[in-house]
Amino acid sequence: MIEHLISGEELQEFGYFMRKKGIEELIFYSKGTTSLVFLGKFQGKKVVVKLEREDTPRKNFKREAEILKLLEGHDITPELIDYGIFRGKEYLVREFAEGEPLLYADVEKHHLIEIAKKTHKLDVLGIDHGQIQGGKHIIIGNAVWIIDFEKASTRRKPKNLTSAMAMLFLNENVISKRIREKFRINDEFLVELKKALKEYKESKNVKKILTLISSL
Repeated sequence: MIEHLISGEELQEFGYFMRKKGIEELIFYSKGTTSLVFLGKFQGKKVVVKLEREDTPRKNFKREAEILKLLEGHDITPELIDYGIFRGKEYLVREFAEGEPLLYADVEKHHLIEIAKKTHKLDVLGIDHGQIQGGKHIIIGNAVWIIDFEKASTRRKPKNLTSAMAMLFLNENVISKRIREKFRINDEFLVELKKALKEYKESKNVKKILTLISSL
């Protein structure tokens, strides 16, 4: 499945390299544009291991590792375990986010509130995720996690919460249609949300948005 991207010898060597780092039971999980993704265990916890692809169009793991360090202790994204270089390729290890991507998950009201709170916290921290609107980088489980900060930036103006609210309620997409139907959202709610978001852009005060979501 991945033989054209990494040789059997290199894969075996990477597994040995990871074991020396304390990462056990490494198995292939998926492939992305920039990385090969593996699952493993570290000190009894499930982890994700991303290894840079040979044909990657960009190197982003160092930046992602720096962003994850900034987010430590904020309960927004799973903790960074390790970052480094293997055979000239970057790799990154983080705790696994249990749950389903928002795109496929059955969303409850408390999930919507948590998404608003965590995207607001990102805004306050000055970090723009850059890919919130796709729905694949928000994981819904016992907790809500935001993952994959490869394209995140501290230089862009953060718009995480406004992007999330547009995706959840305002835009025409699979996620918003499902949520509007489930919570029987009417035009009055959408008008009030647009007003609250306009105010938020100026004040960064999330209270009105949280109050609106809580009323669903």
